[in-house]
Amino acid sequence: MKKFALIIGSLVTLAFVVSCGNTKNVVETNDMTSEEKAVFQQSEGDTIHIANEAVDYEIIIIEPGFNTWLQSIARPQGFYSQAFLENRNLIMVNAWNNRVLQPSQFDPNLYELQIDYRQGIDYGYEVNYKLYNYFIYFQRKYQQRLGPFYPRI
Repeated sequence: MKKFALIIGSLVTLAFVVSCGNTKNVVETNDMTSEEKAVFQQSEGDTIHIANEAVDYEIIIIEPGFNTWLQSIARPQGFYSQAFLENRNLIMVNAWNNRVLQPSQFDPNLYELQIDYRQGIDYGYEVNYKLYNYFIYFQRKYQQRLGPFYPRI
């Protein structure tokens, strides 16, 4: 059996993120509500543990404010289909992993570890839902773009 734990998160709270000079990778903050901005300011640790024991995979997300954001701002479970989440996650995981491999171009404090997410494996709805929402949270909080889609709620 294959088992892995994925830890995603920013262990260091960043006051602000400098883009790498590519404006298409920057997310504008003018569509954020004051509630969302307040969540992004949280500095208390938040840990989300997501597991799918059927395929023996788990994800651990350590990010201040993510759990609050997930419960109060993100679209509810069931809003997106699993196929939609899987397709978007595959795109964003590929972008994430490419950035991990380029620490001189992308902030290594943001992109610390590669994500082992493979097409064709059914991780289940909960894993896909929370991973997708973490990517949306991450892009909005740190003003990043992980693909061609604007990270909306």
